[in-house]
Amino acid sequence: MQPAWSWKHKIVWLGIFAISMAVLEAAIVVHLRQLYYPEDILCIFPVQPFLARDFLIELGREAATVFMILAVAILTEKKKVMRVFACFVFLFGLWDIFYYIWLKAFINWPVSWLEWDILFLIPWVWTGPWIYPALIALAFVIWGAWIVISDKDFRFGVLHLSLFTSGCVLELTTFLMPGIKVILNHGIRGYTFLMPGDFWWWMFIPGYLIMCAGLAGTVLNKKVV
Repeated sequence: MQPAWSWKHKIVWLGIFAISMAVLEAAIVVHLRQLYYPEDILCIFPVQPFLARDFLIELGREAATVFMILAVAILTEKKKVMRVFACFVFLFGLWDIFYYIWLKAFINWPVSWLEWDILFLIPWVWTGPWIYPALIALAFVIWGAWIVISDKDFRFGVLHLSLFTSGCVLELTTFLMPGIKVILNHGIRGYTFLMPGDFWWWMFIPGYLIMCAGLAGTVLNKKVV
C-alpha cells in the first residue's frame, strides 16, 4: 500500500498541471478572438473563416494538447490501464473546467449558461452550449480523482464499459451533429455557416446519465483486483 501522503501529492501536482494548461489554452483563445473577432471578442458566431495555415496549426495544437495530457497520465500511472485512463480523464476534465473559468476571468465569457462555443475541431467542428461539455468534465474529475486516490485497482466490467461507451457516443453525436449538417449542405468550408441553434439535449441527457452509470458502476463494483 502506498504511503498516506502519496495520493495527495499526486493529485495536487496533477491539478496544478491541468490548471496551468488551462491558462495557456484560454490565453491562446483570447488572442485568436482578438485576431478574428476584433469588433466583439464575446461573439464568435457567425464563425469567421480561418486562414488555412491557422486552421492547421489549431488542429495540431488540439492534438498536441491531448497527447500532452495522455503523456502525463502514463508517466503518473504506468502500471494499470484503468488507472492511466482515470488519470487522463481527471486531467482532461479539470483542464476543461478551468479553461472556462480562465476565459471568464480574462474576458468575462461565457456570458450565459447556455452560451454556444466551438468545442473542438477533430475530426470535425464540435459545437454546443459550453455547460454541456463542462458537465462531462465534472463527472470525469470526480470519477478520475476517486480512482487515482484509491489504493485499489478497479476495472471496467463488460456492462459498465458498454454503458460508458454508449453514453459517450450519444454525447459526441450531439456535439458533432450541427457541424455535420452544415458540411453536408455547404461542403468542407461549411463551418463558416455554423450558427447556434437547437441543441439535442434530449439525446445528451440520457447519454450523460448512461455514461455516468458506467463510470459509477466501476466504483460500486465489488470485483476489484
